[in-house]
Amino acid sequence: MASSSSLLSSPPHPLKLTTMARTVLSSSCSTTQQPSLALWTDGRRRMGRRRRGTMVIVNSSSGEGEEEKKPSFNPFGFVTDNPSSRSAIQLPETPAEDGNVGQMLNRIEDKGKDFGSFVKSGKLRWFVRETGSPDSRRGTIIFIHGAPTQSYSYRVVMPQMADAGFHCIAPDWIGFGFSDKPQPGYGFTYTEEEYHLEFEKLLDVLNINTPFILVAQGFLVGSYGLTWALKNSDKVSKIVILNSPLSVSSSLPGLFQQLRIPLFGEFTCQNAVMAERFIEAGSAYVLKLEKADVYRLPYLASSGPGFALLEAARKANFNDILNRIASGFSSNSWDKPVLLAWGISDKYLSLSEAEEFKNKNPAVVTLKPIEGAGHMPQEDWPEKVVEALRFFLL
Repeated sequence: MASSSSLLSSPPHPLKLTTMARTVLSSSCSTTQQPSLALWTDGRRRMGRRRRGTMVIVNSSSGEGEEEKKPSFNPFGFVTDNPSSRSAIQLPETPAEDGNVGQMLNRIEDKGKDFGSFVKSGKLRWFVRETGSPDSRRGTIIFIHGAPTQSYSYRVVMPQMADAGFHCIAPDWIGFGFSDKPQPGYGFTYTEEEYHLEFEKLLDVLNINTPFILVAQGFLVGSYGLTWALKNSDKVSKIVILNSPLSVSSSLPGLFQQLRIPLFGEFTCQNAVMAERFIEAGSAYVLKLEKADVYRLPYLASSGPGFALLEAARKANFNDILNRIASGFSSNSWDKPVLLAWGISDKYLSLSEAEEFKNKNPAVVTLKPIEGAGHMPQEDWPEKVVEALRFFLL
């Protein structure tokens, strides 16, 4: 058996790297009309990771002078190097070759619901993925996703762990994925306490009555899975942490910083490609078209998911949450087995953070670095996550 600090190695990952696109913001100004804005791509393609630079073209309605071109930063550009991202934009001056938003929704609205069904818990409807049988001999694993993603990220891991004899459940948190997204203040407040309360209600509805294995990943709601476990240690048997912030020194990605800025956050949360950009920015890979479709779908379908994320981010006390996680899992406080399955190419959280966490409780914490995976190892390299889980649980 490999040591707890050995790398899980295999051939380079076959994820497809796509090309980048340049966003151009065009506005026509006159003395009698408000400027009109249009987003378009210039069709030039280059290999490599995309750049977020933009160009502004100002067309004078007076007919005097030529077009003046100035470089400008556009934080709300919606076009990425994914062809499906470009098709989310309706071009106002020419027919949309790849389809407009309505056509795109019609194309992708039934995607991404693998192994899933809707479960009513109180007044809320959760979307829950499930593989394996409740009577599985090895017990239940509950997979928790982070923000701004969804349980879709576990779609490859879950059936393989079911084949290994586990009952697997992965809910979309309220406000995320395909679960309900109540307007803030009307049925749900998006606070940590309410997330914990509704999660416990869901466990009751699902008849999870014995200690289970908790797998948590990511920021914000991913952290809420860990803080729930600290308050309910009798309900978990083991914990697996995939790339999550673990101390107050953890850096907060720019997305969450932007969401907390008045007005700027309201614009940021309505970026239809926010989730896929967040995933790609934390990884060495660019999502394939069919995967990007699913992560984008909730944010493209309505404004609800964006405002839910905005509310959750603004109500979270990140320093307090991370301080509780760091102290709660220390050697003086926690004695149940913990696995850190850590993508070492994470652009948000370094491997040193996982090593520091392990050193604070070496008797119960095992570290498995996952080479080639980034912030979401279950998406980047699910086979290696399964290997790490089997190593830890079997």
